[in-house]
Amino acid sequence: MLGIDALAPTAGQQVLDIGCGTGLNFPLLQERIGAAGTIVGIDRSAGMLRQALRRAEARGWQNVILIQADMVLLDPRSTAARIQASGGSAVSDAALATYSLSLMGDWQQAWTNTTGLLATHARVGVVDMQDPEGWARWLTPLARLACALGGSDITAAPWRAVEERCVDVVRASARGGHLQIRAGKMMHDG
Repeated sequence: MLGIDALAPTAGQQVLDIGCGTGLNFPLLQERIGAAGTIVGIDRSAGMLRQALRRAEARGWQNVILIQADMVLLDPRSTAARIQASGGSAVSDAALATYSLSLMGDWQQAWTNTTGLLATHARVGVVDMQDPEGWARWLTPLARLACALGGSDITAAPWRAVEERCVDVVRASARGGHLQIRAGKMMHDG
């Protein structure tokens, strides 16, 4: 997956999967971080997390921590304590938000809360949607309808946070520009 390739997590790292849903990113993350790494999946939906747990258990992954929380409303300190209590580290080495930030009413606050759970110079990746471009522009009405039906704000452009607050940014797009992928290393504040 382009987002995980851009994020480039490595063996032994702890990676936050923001809005992890049913854990669709878990297999590819596991390939990168291995058994020595940790996936921390955060989602507000208990039903999605139950499916993510089933996915992890079916594959025998012992390194998955699931946290039910709303990224807009959570307190990074108490969430870090919950992650530690589940066997993880208080801070993570990387975070990935795949089609999730545009679903959140205040994605900027969700971004701030995410970065509050990261180590200095952690890598952050965002995969999200915008109107198709160029040859694919004719698909714009369909893309807008699909996003609206799914509850996404196609105009949110949350990858801008990566461009504004990270260095060594990797930029990619797919599906006629409809999918935007950004990853980079957090700049040290102060």
